[in-house]
Amino acid sequence: MSLQTQIMDEIKTAMKAKDTVALESLRAIKSELLLASTASGSNEDLSEDEEIKLLQRLVKTRKESARIFTEQNRPDLAEPELAQVAVIEKFLPAQLSEEEVEAVIAKIIAETGASGIASMGKVMGLASAQLGGTAEGKTISTIVKKLLS
Repeated sequence: MSLQTQIMDEIKTAMKAKDTVALESLRAIKSELLLASTASGSNEDLSEDEEIKLLQRLVKTRKESARIFTEQNRPDLAEPELAQVAVIEKFLPAQLSEEEVEAVIAKIIAETGASGIASMGKVMGLASAQLGGTAEGKTISTIVKKLLS
């Protein structure tokens, strides 16, 4: 089942349940999917990787907003953002723990023979491709820096 079909089904369920937080989140996903698919001017569906990147971007945006609201002592605005993050994350693949990410990156470093911060770009490229949607870029970057320094 495509992501758009899943989203439409979830929207119907959220409407019936009168779940406004889920409905708002799902409509945001639907909107972003529509914008991304029409941006190129073609009627082709997005690839699974593109969909995952889109969802990760939505989660990152909401987490950043929640962090800012929390810093400004506005929990009333931060809570809905975090609730939307939970809804959006249901459509992402399961995230790896830091230990699992570190093991994958250590393996990549061993295979490539990378050493020092100068090799960070090469390791990051391979790690990002291999870990796909299962780890955030910030987490990957932090672990690569730690292992190469």
